[in-house]
Amino acid sequence: MTTRDPSAAGASGAGRVVVLDIVGLQQTHLDEGLAPNVADLLAGKPSGPLEPSFPSVTVPAQTTLSTGQSPAAHGDVSSGEFDRERQVAEFWERDRGGRTRLWEVASDEAGLTTGALFFQHLIGTSADVAVTPSPIEDEDNNLIEMDCWTTPDGFYDDLREEYGHFPLHNYWGPVADERSSEWILAAARESIARSDPDLLWVYVPYLDYDAQRHGPDSPELREAVGVVDDLVGEFLDRLETTPRWAETAVGVVNEYGFNAVDTPVFPNRALREAGLLAVRNDDAGGEKVDIAGSSAFAMVDHQIAHVYTDRPTAARKVLESLPGVDAVLEGEARGDADHPNAGDLVVVADADAWFQYYWWTDDADAPSYATEIDIHAKPGFDPCELFLGDEGLVTLDPTKVSGSHGRIDPDTRGFYGFGGPAAPDGPSDRIVDARRFAPTVADLLGIAEDVSLAFERPSLFAGPQV
Repeated sequence: MTTRDPSAAGASGAGRVVVLDIVGLQQTHLDEGLAPNVADLLAGKPSGPLEPSFPSVTVPAQTTLSTGQSPAAHGDVSSGEFDRERQVAEFWERDRGGRTRLWEVASDEAGLTTGALFFQHLIGTSADVAVTPSPIEDEDNNLIEMDCWTTPDGFYDDLREEYGHFPLHNYWGPVADERSSEWILAAARESIARSDPDLLWVYVPYLDYDAQRHGPDSPELREAVGVVDDLVGEFLDRLETTPRWAETAVGVVNEYGFNAVDTPVFPNRALREAGLLAVRNDDAGGEKVDIAGSSAFAMVDHQIAHVYTDRPTAARKVLESLPGVDAVLEGEARGDADHPNAGDLVVVADADAWFQYYWWTDDADAPSYATEIDIHAKPGFDPCELFLGDEGLVTLDPTKVSGSHGRIDPDTRGFYGFGGPAAPDGPSDRIVDARRFAPTVADLLGIAEDVSLAFERPSLFAGPQV
């Protein structure tokens, strides 16, 4: 049995930690009274802005939060992965791969019961409880049947019987809304009721949609914060009735904030015009990028583009002159993204700009998947999937996008907090490095010395802020 002994004076320790990743939630939302349930949970407890690692996009941010390491160490530098040998860019792969997060080491090495719901790369996790979408699709990525990969086996069948199928179309796409977050929190309640995990990590996605659709300062996002807060309040009300509430700490975290944007930038069009990117017929009336036949290709992800090139000097010259580009980074200048998985060049957009993957200039030449919700086929992240199109399901008008992220700016900090009866009292509003979140969870559980994750920063309760 693991002895739980947090290192900080005054930290009583937690027998259970529940982490809610409420993507898009920021300190200003609490300051303005938009999230009273979260504010009540964290009153008098440590909370404040979170400084994300670079780049602050979904998969790198999630892996940093759950490992205590920067992308330069853990290797997740984008929500897509570029295979240099196969010359293929693949987004939103589902398998765990070689990733080891806190819930895995807490289970495998510290003997705790753990769970993780709806984080990326969960298939194959050693967590005791896990749920992640794994729809059954045909060879063209068309949905045949909704399904989720779960552990234990059969858990999704039970969830479906009680709550219906996971609403995949409300999880991403033009009709994405709060219903997916509501279902996920219901699954979290069931996970606690059935398995009573010592550590449960839950992704709550709703704010992400309206922040991209309408922008971070929009009335739509402010309203959405209230909706999510109500859902979280209901979840907390149920959690308080569980037998272990007195030994529970609740971690609230947000991966990143959003910049208001109005300028889509097209690095692949610029590379094509310069003769560095090649295209070919996609056999469906459009064009697809010929990555293997190109000297440079940009795998875009919000405000960051990873450029894979055998002609870096030529590609740099093209991209540095492109309006909307703030910086072109190479080698050690890539900072937290200085990893072999990163592009030879890492391009950062201006604060009011973002990168779209398009390489065509005439919409008639767009590949067949461009107007579909096809997250695995597109060699770049496509927020246009949040908007209905005139010709297909998805718009080809990138000017509709109003919010993006990826840069590190004061206005795009995330948020952290630790509340509940087992969370120690502490200061609020101080800015904390995202790498401190995982060691703080481990410290609360008393397992920081028992797990093999190489935390790059200390727990919030183990020393001065770094």
